[in-house]
Amino acid sequence: MQRNEKPARQSELKSTDRVEAERSHVFHQVVIAGGGPTGLMLAGELSLAGIDVAIVERRERREITGTRAGGLHARTIEIFDQRGIADRFLSEGRTAQVASFAGVTLDISDFPTRHNYGLALWQKHIERILAGWVDERGATIYHGREVTGFDQDDDGVDIALSDGRSFRADYFVGCDGGRSFVRKAAGIEFPGSDPTVSNLIAEVEVTGEPQWGVLHRDAIGIHGFGKMDDGTVRVMVTEREVGTGEPTLQELSDALIAVYGTDYGVRNPTSLARFSDTTRQAAAYRKGRVLLAGDAAHVHPPDGGQGLQTGVQDAVNLGWKLAEVVKNTAPESLLDSYQAERHPIAARVLKNTMAAVALRRDDDRTKVLRDTMADLLAMEEPRKRFAGMLSGLDIRYDLGEGHPLLGRRMPDLDVVTADGRLRVFALLHDARPLLLNLSQPGAFDIGPWADRVRLVDARYDRAWELPVLGAVEAPAAVLVRPDGYVAWVGDEGSAGLTDALTRWFGPPVAA
Repeated sequence: MQRNEKPARQSELKSTDRVEAERSHVFHQVVIAGGGPTGLMLAGELSLAGIDVAIVERRERREITGTRAGGLHARTIEIFDQRGIADRFLSEGRTAQVASFAGVTLDISDFPTRHNYGLALWQKHIERILAGWVDERGATIYHGREVTGFDQDDDGVDIALSDGRSFRADYFVGCDGGRSFVRKAAGIEFPGSDPTVSNLIAEVEVTGEPQWGVLHRDAIGIHGFGKMDDGTVRVMVTEREVGTGEPTLQELSDALIAVYGTDYGVRNPTSLARFSDTTRQAAAYRKGRVLLAGDAAHVHPPDGGQGLQTGVQDAVNLGWKLAEVVKNTAPESLLDSYQAERHPIAARVLKNTMAAVALRRDDDRTKVLRDTMADLLAMEEPRKRFAGMLSGLDIRYDLGEGHPLLGRRMPDLDVVTADGRLRVFALLHDARPLLLNLSQPGAFDIGPWADRVRLVDARYDRAWELPVLGAVEAPAAVLVRPDGYVAWVGDEGSAGLTDALTRWFGPPVAA
């Protein structure tokens, strides 16, 4: 395995730092760079599987400045429900129909899911709740440190930190954002498109009285003001020219004057950031023992609110697979399925956000196109298709031909078991794979995998229905992966169950 070429290497540490690093060389099975929603979710998933995992987070404190992402889509809420923590988010947020494309809200209240809505909740609260769950799981978080270099070999990864310490890990995951040091240091290409438009977003005080809560659209772009719970003002404004670097208060003032003729006396920003329509995706999500997830693997405009969701779902897809490989339950080749499944999902997000940005323009031709799209999305089938995509409820991993459930999310059914009526999601709280037998009790024997896969005999007599697809034939049995996606559908005599168990959960244990 080749070593990474990177701008900062452990060998470049000063000799005094080297001695200190050797004294404090710490081993964790998995180290994660970045403690945002993606890194936290991945740490939680690995901890559930009994993996010793640590997060390296450059922020000195857990709190983040600014509100950043503004909520959760239905599939992300379902994922939290699969782990038994959805109520923590629901108790602090506000349910609403948040799926939208090019300004058109797409109602999912008729979708067959317990969570046929989105949740308005700022990222700072999402991170705080996730961090609390991760703390309960026993993961370690090192605040106020940055990764400055790493080397990988056939057995693991050596990771150098900004304080002179170093870690050794079996695997290293970059969840360190769009400017990912890990991605760059690993030499992973990040192809895509440069920005054509940029926006400033800030939390400030104002002396004037803008029009609250109304999105203003003009030839420059989209703009708006909103009051926050703490009395500060959230402002978003499109810049006349594409901006770069860290924004200043003067740039915010200039941008507001260009749009409104006044800056409303903006002052005392508690957060100020710039985002653009830059659209890029990592050519590879893995290089040896180094992997990428979240914004480190893909960046795109925030239209549709899909960024945080995609990152969290990356983490849930990767977590159980990485845990099995680390524990030597499954071969390293299982990690190849991470990119195979998640790269197409992010590529679709990049495409739909690029289209949404194009529809932001306010020239006459774009207005007509936007109106045409609104008419189309008012129709039943286009609404379902786009709403399923934006909410994440329509995701299907390509696991081959077969029953419509194959590769899709397992519905959260109320099944009747020997222990009474249970929700399917309750059977996934510990992130163990599940063989749900809905036919004759005792029809399946998975003895060689009994230590890895939970077998539950159950009964469900109601109709089966999936978002977007509608009604599907009731299966006799389903094999559900820890991430909640169906890996096999069949009955007692069906072929493929042994192959599916081996493919996803490792070879059988010898008798």
